[in-house]
Amino acid sequence: MLTLLVDFADQVSAFNVFRYITFRVGGALITSALIVFMFGPTIINSLRIRQGKGQPIRADGPQTHFKKAGTPTMGGLMIMSGIIGSTLLWANLASVYVWVVLFVTISFGAIGFYDDYMKVTKQSHLGVSGRVRLAIEFTVAGIAAYVIMRAGTAPFSSSLTFPFVKDFIVNLGWFFVPFAAVVMVGAGNAVNLTDGLDGLAIVPVMIAAASFGVIAYLAGNAVFADYLQIHFTPGTGELAVVLGAVIGAGLGFLWFNAPPAAIFMGDTGSLALGGLIGSIAVATKHEIVLAIIGGLFVMEAMSVIIQVGYFKMTGRRVFLMAPIHHHFEKLGWTESQIVIRFWIIAVILALIGLSTLKLR
Repeated sequence: MLTLLVDFADQVSAFNVFRYITFRVGGALITSALIVFMFGPTIINSLRIRQGKGQPIRADGPQTHFKKAGTPTMGGLMIMSGIIGSTLLWANLASVYVWVVLFVTISFGAIGFYDDYMKVTKQSHLGVSGRVRLAIEFTVAGIAAYVIMRAGTAPFSSSLTFPFVKDFIVNLGWFFVPFAAVVMVGAGNAVNLTDGLDGLAIVPVMIAAASFGVIAYLAGNAVFADYLQIHFTPGTGELAVVLGAVIGAGLGFLWFNAPPAAIFMGDTGSLALGGLIGSIAVATKHEIVLAIIGGLFVMEAMSVIIQVGYFKMTGRRVFLMAPIHHHFEKLGWTESQIVIRFWIIAVILALIGLSTLKLR
């Protein structure tokens, strides 16, 4: 919205700063953080009153989790308010990519909100049927993937690029839509599975957001893309502003989510954030790099898949409990040890992912 002030730059030269993505990334970050800081306590108090018993705690979970009973969930509402409000203020709303990412974020957030609402009001761990939830997620992601494909230039817009090589791309054709949908849905649910300890999910999300902010800015700039020999994706530079808002909202949320957490983000936040990162990876043509930068989320999701699959085949378990962060809890690691060590892993993976921008 503030980019409209550029039209008046002839009268007020200071308005020229709104041309620059880097300036607006900083503005989006600060604004989203302030929104969460300002309205966070009100939202937390309101959710605590309305939810009563708060987030249901698994009876078969680690014993240390029982002390968290009564902590309100749906903190994703705080994060989404910061991201959406800041994006609408600082991003160039003429960009179709901004609207696609917001569409996925809001839609996935709404799915997660309904799931959280069902859990809280019925005190059930089931929430929405898994099949119904996945069907809705794939529908949303499929629409987003189609719009992204149509917004780009064929055949590149429907192609898959590979890290560490500059010339090898595979044109997926119409198969790009289901492929991209799998990326978005997979990212959303992987972040959702990671959100099991105080601060465990939000910091890796911010790390991934910072990494993809760099990727979006460079890939959307013809000069930088040519210098780094990465594939130029026109228009995606504006997504760096959205990711700046994610980092700011994440910092604001972490203030309240740091141990002992005053609120959990719930499916409302984790699904929305995962879908957001996944959609930006698709838009910037860095879907495979997402698996590197978001390797922590992949590890969490794979631990569940392996656990369930192996148990069905043999009746035994690979891990003491899945997702894998619960396995380490069962081994005796403290919550802070797990969270900080997983943050370190997320930083290392992000650096490896960013190295693909130059190693080509």
